[in-house]
Amino acid sequence: MSGTSSALRPPSDAVAPVRHPDAPAPGELLGAHYDLCFGCGGGQPHGLHLAARAGEGVRITAEFTVQPAHQGAPGLAHGGVLASALDETLGSLNWLLRTIAVTGRLETDFVRPVPVGTVLHLEAEVTAVAGRKIYSTATGRIGGPDGPVAVRADALFVEVKVDHFVDNGRQEEIRAAMDDPDTVRRARAFEVNP
Repeated sequence: MSGTSSALRPPSDAVAPVRHPDAPAPGELLGAHYDLCFGCGGGQPHGLHLAARAGEGVRITAEFTVQPAHQGAPGLAHGGVLASALDETLGSLNWLLRTIAVTGRLETDFVRPVPVGTVLHLEAEVTAVAGRKIYSTATGRIGGPDGPVAVRADALFVEVKVDHFVDNGRQEEIRAAMDDPDTVRRARAFEVNP
């Protein structure tokens, strides 16, 4: 990505990311981390309903179809929706690290318009880890996984403890998520949101 700020360049002591041994297998659909998540949750009628799959190493592929509710200019995806799709895809990478992390910084380039009805093909990877900081990059293509780049982003995620969500989230949603009898779904609810 051109013009990436110094905050998104890993420091010299950063290390290569390591896929967690319990991470989902390559090709496995990750599913929603939380039903009401705007990015991936099925409980959001106007959400992105982004579907992410684990890739090789610390990579994710994802797709989302731009719906009429996602418009900015007539017939085109809103830039904020496209940034949300990139952020959701980048955040899903943390599931491969089995790390709870939140977006610290997201820089997005909008390369070409994305029309309503288009499937945006996203690919993201973690590039480096330095302490609690996780550096990653993503691209979104139209016309297929090898089509022209429409959007791209670089991001910095910061590892947090579950207390970050418990202390700052609305208590009724926190309680509902923590009372879920499905331990995997309970853990994933606190996976990536800021």
